[in-house]
Amino acid sequence: MTATRFLTSDAVADLATPTDYVDAVRDGYRQRGNGAPAQPRSKFFRGDPDGMFTSYAAILPETGAMGGYMYSAGFGATDAWFMTPLFDADSGAPLALLDGASMNPFKTGAAGAVAVDELARADAKTLAVIGSGAQARGQLRATATVRDFDEVRVYSPTPENREAFAADFDDNLEASVDAVDSSEAAITGADVVITATQASDPVFDGDTLEPGTYVTAMGQYSPDKREVDTRTLERATYVPDLRERATFDSGEFLLAVQEGRVTEDDIHAELGEVVAGEAPGRTSDDEITLFDSGGTGIETVAAAYMLYERAEREGRGQTIEFAPASEALTGE
Repeated sequence: MTATRFLTSDAVADLATPTDYVDAVRDGYRQRGNGAPAQPRSKFFRGDPDGMFTSYAAILPETGAMGGYMYSAGFGATDAWFMTPLFDADSGAPLALLDGASMNPFKTGAAGAVAVDELARADAKTLAVIGSGAQARGQLRATATVRDFDEVRVYSPTPENREAFAADFDDNLEASVDAVDSSEAAITGADVVITATQASDPVFDGDTLEPGTYVTAMGQYSPDKREVDTRTLERATYVPDLRERATFDSGEFLLAVQEGRVTEDDIHAELGEVVAGEAPGRTSDDEITLFDSGGTGIETVAAAYMLYERAEREGRGQTIEFAPASEALTGE
């Protein structure tokens, strides 16, 4: 029997800072850039009750871990549950099973922050956040660790939500954080733009982006939905988390392709290739850069293994047992 650590969301919630997540995820993408295996998500839909079941995975050989996410969203409970199995990449044995909900905005935010560090101007001072939910919070917490912002502007359609978001972060960041009443007001003059919404249609006009702007688009992973318009794709150096995901379920990219405005040749590189030094990041101050983040096993395994190691040291969680197939798969 193999002892496997089971970790609830509460057990891991205070184990790592945003900087810790960014460091772990950066190393995961470096490994991906050097050839670590990862594939985009698989999605399964049911119509009655309406819901989606999805999974994705990756192997990080240098970390010595492999695993990913399996989660359900919607269905009769109209909620979501995230399970993160983690395996030893050398022996294949199960290391841990994590409730992956609490880490989700932090690991996803870390992927965005890694891209900001690689693709945004070094002197970026003004940040626009479109969205005010948990993912927007995760993006801002992580991104604030890689650039010294003076000003943050947040827009979401519900005034109470954006004002509460701004008030929370204004107390916790050195930058001033203000709610604004339109996406245009948020992005005008911004050096970094983050979209973290559930919108099906573009949330800003790509023609209004100023030269030198960096964009993280992370709210959608459906081929018929997008937060960023075709004009942004045309103007930007386009870097997805996975090249294969861009051509599978990125509405931003696929709808622009359908319109005949971009092709697969316009994919500059995967984020991992940039992190690993296999492809250049930003090459000029006037360049517009775009990171398309749809969620991968890379940041999931990197973050989960970091949390697992820390939980092991502190004795958190509980132990469950899995029998290897040599013992249990007998047919008797």
